[in-house]
Amino acid sequence: MEIRQLRYFKEVAEREHISEAAIHLHVAQSAVSRQIANLENELGVELFERIGRNVKLTPIGKIFLEHSLSALQAIDYAKKQIDEYLDPEKGTIKIGFPTSLAGHLLPTVISAFKKEHPNVAFQLRQGSYDYLIDAVKNREINIAFLGPLPPKDYSINTTILFTENFSVLIPVNHPLAKKERVPLIDLRNEDFVLFPKGFVLHKIIIDACNSLGFTPKSSSEGEDMDAIKGLVAAGIGITLLPDSTFYDSIPRFTVKIPLYSPPLQRTVGMISPVTRDLSPSEKVFHDFTVKFFKLLNQYQ
Repeated sequence: MEIRQLRYFKEVAEREHISEAAIHLHVAQSAVSRQIANLENELGVELFERIGRNVKLTPIGKIFLEHSLSALQAIDYAKKQIDEYLDPEKGTIKIGFPTSLAGHLLPTVISAFKKEHPNVAFQLRQGSYDYLIDAVKNREINIAFLGPLPPKDYSINTTILFTENFSVLIPVNHPLAKKERVPLIDLRNEDFVLFPKGFVLHKIIIDACNSLGFTPKSSSEGEDMDAIKGLVAAGIGITLLPDSTFYDSIPRFTVKIPLYSPPLQRTVGMISPVTRDLSPSEKVFHDFTVKFFKLLNQYQ
């Protein structure tokens, strides 16, 4: 069995058409058909069912595809590691991140890292909290920034970078706008603007309010930070956000006020896999990020 056969098989399986797969692979259709036939003969099973000009995976073909994708991913990862061991300064680092860390944390640390390692490239993948955890577990990425950090388990390492407070963001003409601090219980009758259910920031706010005996009324929802802030600026309601999301500026027509009694906090950090090593360039970036925030925290 050859790697080439697995790559041809993958393309045909995904496109369900031998000619289209051949065009994408830049080879003759006959070459693809021959390699698929050789693979089926070697395995002793039919991987595809021919339907007119198209093909579809047989039940055993679907099983073989799942294992083929894992094998190809492992081979590509191994080649990437070899390339980076030869020259760690020319590696590519894949990083996952949620929307709440996109505005300040990610550009800050990458900009600082690039000054010392200008030839390292980045591939950035934004996703939800659960998606990023699964992506690290499933070998799609090796490093993801998260806030809050999930519990460490058998498959994930966690590294805390800092802990931050939440503040309430309210319209500038709100009765609480002139307060220096606001206890969370005082917001029990307010209309909240929240991330949708399933977002970790939604859960953090709901759990904090429930701990004080009330469930926040949600008037509107937004799936990104700018949308949430925009709805508050429009007077639709109030929201609770981590302080790092206000680093650049506070939106016009709004006021940011610290919360207390109890203070609401989250940890922010990185997750990485327990079951596999970081590539050389990923290890350099991981160690750099830990040192970067350690120094940053000392001066704050």
